[in-house]
Amino acid sequence: MTGAGSGIGAAIATKLGERGYHVVVIDVDPTSSDAIAKRIESAQALKLDVTDPDDCERVVKAIVAEHGRLDVWCSNAGVSKMQRFLDISPADLKWNFDINTFGVFYCGQSAARAMIGLGMSGSIVNTASMAAKEGGVSFLADYVASKFAVLGLTQAMAAELAAHNIRVNCVCPGYVATPMQTRELAWEAELRNLDEATVRTSYIANTPLGRLETAEDVAKVVAFLVSDDAAFITGEAISVNGGAYMD
Repeated sequence: MTGAGSGIGAAIATKLGERGYHVVVIDVDPTSSDAIAKRIESAQALKLDVTDPDDCERVVKAIVAEHGRLDVWCSNAGVSKMQRFLDISPADLKWNFDINTFGVFYCGQSAARAMIGLGMSGSIVNTASMAAKEGGVSFLADYVASKFAVLGLTQAMAAELAAHNIRVNCVCPGYVATPMQTRELAWEAELRNLDEATVRTSYIANTPLGRLETAEDVAKVVAFLVSDDAAFITGEAISVNGGAYMD
């Protein structure tokens, strides 16, 4: 589980630990991953820079060497920065794609190679976003582009890896109450010249189920996707957003 030091990643790691998985909590910040791993029975923490394909290979090989198997891989590490389209720099665009898209690609390659090398079936889940399905989102053009790419990559991976009995799906969360959303509330409030409470209220108003999403809401869906109950599901982008965007 990458990006598991906080937010959605931490919730997924915790949920899978509750379901009996041996969890490897992976984050670029070892302090964060260590803290989460200590809360989960039989979990361990590893540091990984998902933008480095060699580092992805190193971490996957370390997991296989330690445990002799790799049943599930979740690529969740992600970043965002809200600003107007005309203000997005090439460096900002590269940063979003390096982590949100290329990181999913590199980790998926390494995980799939390991699963195939072990002769195992497996499940890979990528974290996309509601913004991967609805491009009309203000102040997140670079993020939107990177997450649309994750959705397409998920389908391409699923099509090719099905021959090896490896399923690949992605989840598309909506307005999730996480540290990332806290930052985005402040950015959007400034960009719209509003207060943060008003922006937060608008998120809830745009969600038919009438509340902000929790990281736990996403974690439960991921736990389903990696389970045998989802054994015939692959190539799907599952909306988990309380109806904020309906396919």
